[in-house]
Amino acid sequence: MSSKDFNVASLYRILTCCLLLLAAGTSLKAQDTLHINLQDAEKQFLDRNLQLLAEKYNVSIAKAQIIQARLYNNPNLTLSGNLYNPDQKKFFDISNQTGQYEIGIQQMISLAGKRNKQVKLARTSADMAENAFFDLLRTLRFTLRSDFYQAYYLQSSMKAYETQIATLEKMDATYKDLQQRGLVTLKDAVRLRSLLYSLRAERTSLQNQVNDLEAELQLLLQNNHSWFAPDVADNSAITGIPEVRQTSLQSLVDSAYANRQDLILAQNNLLYNQQNYSLQKAMAVPDLTLGASFDKRGSFVNNASFLNLGIDLPFFNRNQGNIKAAKFSIDQTKVLVQQQTQAVENEVQTAYVKAINTDKMLESVDPAFRGQFEQLLQSITDNFMKKNISLLELTDFYDSYKENILQLNQLQNDRMQAIETLNFAIGKTLFNK
Repeated sequence: MSSKDFNVASLYRILTCCLLLLAAGTSLKAQDTLHINLQDAEKQFLDRNLQLLAEKYNVSIAKAQIIQARLYNNPNLTLSGNLYNPDQKKFFDISNQTGQYEIGIQQMISLAGKRNKQVKLARTSADMAENAFFDLLRTLRFTLRSDFYQAYYLQSSMKAYETQIATLEKMDATYKDLQQRGLVTLKDAVRLRSLLYSLRAERTSLQNQVNDLEAELQLLLQNNHSWFAPDVADNSAITGIPEVRQTSLQSLVDSAYANRQDLILAQNNLLYNQQNYSLQKAMAVPDLTLGASFDKRGSFVNNASFLNLGIDLPFFNRNQGNIKAAKFSIDQTKVLVQQQTQAVENEVQTAYVKAINTDKMLESVDPAFRGQFEQLLQSITDNFMKKNISLLELTDFYDSYKENILQLNQLQNDRMQAIETLNFAIGKTLFNK
């Protein structure tokens, strides 16, 4: 075999390997693309999200503190024995005949209902941990649903770009050949190619936005090995706007008062401070120590037994500082609850108005507009290739098509974002379930 033949054969094998690797890479990418609907995405989120799973442990920790608060104080046992008996010359003489030893047992008894008050505090703390968990769930779910719809409409816009780019690539190849043969001017060929490059750059920008959303979706779903392609089966059936219009604003505000976990958390925080104030006042009452002791022969008689009672005298420390601080905490929390209540009402009202406004704007768009525009795109392209219209008319139409499709997708995305924001403000998925 000649060196030339060997080089050709080697080049052929290299090209074949490259093609196989490219095909394998394309196949792998296709396998990694996961078409997923919103319901499946939410199920994976609830099962896998590590931040949510970690927050659940805070609830378990707080509930364990209830068990701890219910426990009584342990009794205290003391033993005292003779170290050295000089009369008997014996170490550790605790015998009944000549030794000496003392035994005592004590139990502290909490007064003024301190134990019950501590149990109530622990229960309220557990409720607050649950409030924090469900508020985190509300926030993460809103992020998931918002990213889902935004990724869906961005990918829809990318498809519009791909349609234009595929058509322009064929036209560019044709114009390049015609320009080389002198049948079209260099100016027209360059202008067509410039439009192609511009569309490719804009598509890349959209792709980068999708990549950012994909990264967030992968983190929410704890799956870094799949490219998520949001799937919406019926775009016209997911809006839920008629339900919004049929629902009064006040009923939505009332629903938010009942479901917003951050508001309930603030209310429970007020309850916690009120319970803590009651506990701090009870702490001003000293606890009682009750006990009994036995002395073998070290007292006024042999085998002496005693009843012991002990209590602190509250002359100096009556827990005044903690009581005063607890009272200030109640006053502070009342202000915070009022502020949070007003914030919830404002958020619901703003989201409600935005949802209705975006729907009114979308209603002005003919549902058949997009399909008609896409048909017209193909007609314009065919007429250009037949030289029935100029390159300037073609580029103007392409720009118009691109802008209208992007605006339509953005408007539909705005509508879904407004609905999700309203659900988020209410604290419950009432619309677009």
